[in-house]
Amino acid sequence: MRFQDAARDARAIVYAGIQADSVVARAALLLAAATHAQRLLARAVMNGETTEPDGWHTMFPTLFGPDIAAEERERSDAILAVALDVAERGEQVRSQYRGALVEALTEALLARRVSPGAIRRERRILFDGVRAEIHPYDVTLESDGAAEAFDCKWGARGIGPDVLYQLDDARTHAADEDEPLRVALVVFDARRSCEVRLAAQTAPTAGIDVITLETLDDLARPALRPAS
Repeated sequence: MRFQDAARDARAIVYAGIQADSVVARAALLLAAATHAQRLLARAVMNGETTEPDGWHTMFPTLFGPDIAAEERERSDAILAVALDVAERGEQVRSQYRGALVEALTEALLARRVSPGAIRRERRILFDGVRAEIHPYDVTLESDGAAEAFDCKWGARGIGPDVLYQLDDARTHAADEDEPLRVALVVFDARRSCEVRLAAQTAPTAGIDVITLETLDDLARPALRPAS
């Protein structure tokens, strides 16, 4: 099993510009330190339903009320500001920014338990005698004996047969080579939404971890190990 950079086609070049935008890094760092409620706020705002800050203050009183500690209120204000920055972009662009954000957030959380140099973006996984997948993995953790591959989605609707088959194939081929490889979906959505979506799939799901809004911080925990 080995890793390889994805081809730099036109789509990848355009998307790389979005990934490099400072708003993506800023949002990822804020959300890496955020509470579950603050992440719910970010998701709601970035879905673009309204861009009026006062409305969000009213809808999330536990984040903006007068009794909230100053530090938490400042973080909530910063998250609201960066989420509004993304929400105010056009629908197609906003969708790309949200995807890049989930990837950057995954990277930021993984960096709490491994060296940043072990974390890569847009990488393919190659196996001897197996045709290589065209689609790269969004984030990979490339460590001897403990490799991990993540596909990142903004919402549960992004979970489909293509990504499930690809993750399952990688896990199966790695097992054939006696190589430990954890495969997972990181979905910036509620666990219940992901469970409903997965229940409707006919593609294999066994052995694929699903990390949701409720469990994002598991990415940073040293005890996390590849699925068997």
